[in-house]
Amino acid sequence: MIIKKNSSSARKKVNPLLGLLLFAISIVLLAITGPLGFIYGIFHQLFTKGLNGLGDFLLKIAISIDQLGNVLMQHLFNTLWITKEGYKFGNRDETISSAIGKNKQLNTLTTFGKIIDKILDFIEQNHSLDSIDYYIHPDEE
Repeated sequence: MIIKKNSSSARKKVNPLLGLLLFAISIVLLAITGPLGFIYGIFHQLFTKGLNGLGDFLLKIAISIDQLGNVLMQHLFNTLWITKEGYKFGNRDETISSAIGKNKQLNTLTTFGKIIDKILDFIEQNHSLDSIDYYIHPDEE
């Protein structure tokens, strides 16, 4: 994991057209190369490291998808799952479960957020609290 150094300078403004272009390129590249990379990765891990390697590969993909969900769904989650004072979703380096765990500690989950946390606890006891990554540094305050 990369830990950003704290800087006192303001974030650089992003050109909206550049953001749109890079988003479109990333979607096209994922659609074209993603399936090939996924299939190759499964066989590579399976034949070089066995089932444990395959499980590790799939876990890394699951965490990456979870981080994408944290960014993609941030506005909805910030509205539905936490109070206004809560720890915000949206950090690209953090999983949804980690943000839920931080809000659970802060007691800033809404009723709906608490239901989501209970579902996660049913799947794995203390999942959200165990998922907290204390080395995450949000891009925005």
